[in-house]
Amino acid sequence: MTTDYQQGRVSLGARLRELRAGVTGRDLAARLGWPQSKVSKLETGRQSATAEDLRAWAEATGHPEAAGELCARLTGLESHIRSWRRQLRAGHRPVQDTLTVEYERSTVLRAWSSSMVVGMLQTPDYARAVFHRYQDLHQSVRDVDDAVRARIRRQDLLYGQGRVFHILMWEAALHAGVCAPHVLAAQLDRLGGVIGLDTVRLGIIPFGAQVRIPPANGFWLYDDRLAIAEDWHAELWLDDSESVTLYRRVWDALASAAVYGAHTHRLISRARAGVDVH
Repeated sequence: MTTDYQQGRVSLGARLRELRAGVTGRDLAARLGWPQSKVSKLETGRQSATAEDLRAWAEATGHPEAAGELCARLTGLESHIRSWRRQLRAGHRPVQDTLTVEYERSTVLRAWSSSMVVGMLQTPDYARAVFHRYQDLHQSVRDVDDAVRARIRRQDLLYGQGRVFHILMWEAALHAGVCAPHVLAAQLDRLGGVIGLDTVRLGIIPFGAQVRIPPANGFWLYDDRLAIAEDWHAELWLDDSESVTLYRRVWDALASAAVYGAHTHRLISRARAGVDVH
């Protein structure tokens, strides 16, 4: 969890404590029907509040007028930290639709993935396998087919004019068994086919390459206005110039270790030859 986000939770907790003045934590918990530990965790920033929690708190402490302020604080936090638990309440399809808006707004897009083929280059079967993995992890709504269709439709942007996709992957992404072998084989064939597209520059960092920064979590850069990075619990949507500049430096450092063109094709072909589809 980022320091800024945690500081935001602590600040929100301090405000909740102010509103509770004159009411013990035990009494407030009883009024709300919560464990007392929840009251304590919210006030100390050790638990994220929901909008429903905040409205109930304002009402129970006799400050219903504070509900709007509290929810605005929460919205400010979540504009940067978008937990998967909340994003996936309606399934994976709405998440894909939200991302498509950012793709359509952008002209130069940069991606980095260390662990799997990036969504923009995935085959339907590969995407389906990945969505199933994350659906199982997050116990989310089962809408995999809708999510796959949304992701594949977004790939139409690869064939239009006015956008350039600079995509970097670690060689490990070519070998990760996140799907059945025959699906991975078809996915690698697909990767080989995009190398010639004038809208795509695909780079691979080979095993053993000297890197200026350790390959870590995946992220996308949308022009110079937005960075979206993924973690297990949440996505980080970062639109302040300092953060975007940092992610651009990371991307440039990784790009300097990548190979392109024929070298990339050889790495893909070598990975493809190693897939046992029998």
